[in-house]
Amino acid sequence: MVSHFKQKYYGWLSYAFASEVFVIVSLTLFLPICLEQFARDNGYLYPDKTERCSSEISKLDDDSPSGRCVVKIGWLWIDSASFSLYVFSASVLLQALTVISVGGIADHPPHRKILLLTCAWAGALAATFFLPLSSSSPLWFLSALLAVIANVGFGTSVVAMNAYLPSLARESPEVLKVYANLRNAEESALVLENEAEPDDNNEAVAQPLVRNTTTDEVQEIKSHYENELSRTTSRISSFGIALGYGAGIFLLFVALIPVTLMKGSTFSLRLAISLSGIWWAVFSIPALLWLPSGGYSSSVDDDDAIWVDTENVTAGKWSLWKEILAAWKRLGGMLQWSEIKKLRNTYKFLASWFLLSDAFTTITGTAILFAKTVLNMQPSSLILIGIIVPSSGILGSLFWPRLQRRYRWSNQRVLLILLVLASLVPAYGCLGFISVFQGRFGGLTTQGEMFGLAVYFGFVLGAFNGYARAFYAEFLPPGEEARWYGLYSITDKSSSFFGPFIVGLISDLTGNIRYSFFFLVVMIWAAIPVLKSVNVERGRRDAQSYKYSSISS
Repeated sequence: MVSHFKQKYYGWLSYAFASEVFVIVSLTLFLPICLEQFARDNGYLYPDKTERCSSEISKLDDDSPSGRCVVKIGWLWIDSASFSLYVFSASVLLQALTVISVGGIADHPPHRKILLLTCAWAGALAATFFLPLSSSSPLWFLSALLAVIANVGFGTSVVAMNAYLPSLARESPEVLKVYANLRNAEESALVLENEAEPDDNNEAVAQPLVRNTTTDEVQEIKSHYENELSRTTSRISSFGIALGYGAGIFLLFVALIPVTLMKGSTFSLRLAISLSGIWWAVFSIPALLWLPSGGYSSSVDDDDAIWVDTENVTAGKWSLWKEILAAWKRLGGMLQWSEIKKLRNTYKFLASWFLLSDAFTTITGTAILFAKTVLNMQPSSLILIGIIVPSSGILGSLFWPRLQRRYRWSNQRVLLILLVLASLVPAYGCLGFISVFQGRFGGLTTQGEMFGLAVYFGFVLGAFNGYARAFYAEFLPPGEEARWYGLYSITDKSSSFFGPFIVGLISDLTGNIRYSFFFLVVMIWAAIPVLKSVNVERGRRDAQSYKYSSISS
């Protein structure tokens, strides 16, 4: 069993190692720049729309309003920068729709691995195809399609990947050891209860004392089991993120070599994206070899299945289109009030996640924009920050589980601490309005402070992502992990427009993006009481006993 667990564990880690590279190298850095460059290479200077845009931004006259570049898509003229934003928005929308559709498919163990690898290799292939697609080609606009396929492939595969996490934690040796003790205690309690038949009044009086003592022991071991399961889930999740960050940072350094030598040419950007696609595809192969293909996985013996195949699958009645249709019906049912009440703590976390995922994403984007427009940092410095944040994230992902184990903190407590620490980043930026800091060090008024905050925020961000995923895993109905991780992803993606929109509105109305730091502080602190109100013990029990009974089914 340990050998089986290690094989499955290494397969899961290998996909984290493979896929996170696409996020760090392409999705957050080179892909948006490359899409803008594709549009610029095929665009015209505004407002005349007769002169071609320069492919070298530095050649533009900064004092001339004609530096704006627009490109014609169909019958519309759009800004070259907006082209990248629209493509990202479309990919997020399609990713959410796809995640909803495949939730039920990923919950079938025989199809989970197929779904993961199909989406992974489709996304990796799309990223790789950026290399042969030149911006001078009449088919340059296919870059948008490739970007959408790559992002959708990544998001969908991660839902299937996350669905393995709860069973991985339950099958880990340290959790199995405690589980075996729990089963032995429960069996002993059952034997004592069955054998204890009082023959006289004295025995009748003494019997409750035996039962109470045995029940207390069982409850104590059960509590220990749940805590160990919680810590193991967070440890596995955090290590997967740290491993992925490490791979992304390594390839980022490799990709920066041609990008720097070629001075950021379109070809160098396409090459960097293609390298991430090749890495993604190649290092997904161990997942093909090591992840289980189906059937069931057991915690102690074959009588104690953690997740099992459904009757429809074993009977050969499974259908792709029926599953997609059922997934949409199931989503409607899951969002009915009668179902929400059954898993109120799960939905409380999702409500807090709606705010927190958007807040962390917006902090990252706002900080980069603030550094570029207010602190006037050069692109090379911004790329360096892009390396510092995930590098520090690795340290955070490894440090916090050790600290948690030492002080026996719950996942919920660690998350609350991380949120308070994260809120200090925008709060520090708010200090810049104090006159004593203006023009001096403090309040995020100098470039050096941005590097320091990158280290600090990365240290928090790496741990936050791992603990959020692990904490959510504690409230998932067994056998439906992929479906509920799909809702987790939808909650994340559906909120991604809110924070950037408000920040943009604040910047437009005030003319100073620093005011958005107040909004970000409020956004984080608004989620803290919601997260704190989650009843962990009740949430676990509700998830274990959950039975879907909506009329939408």
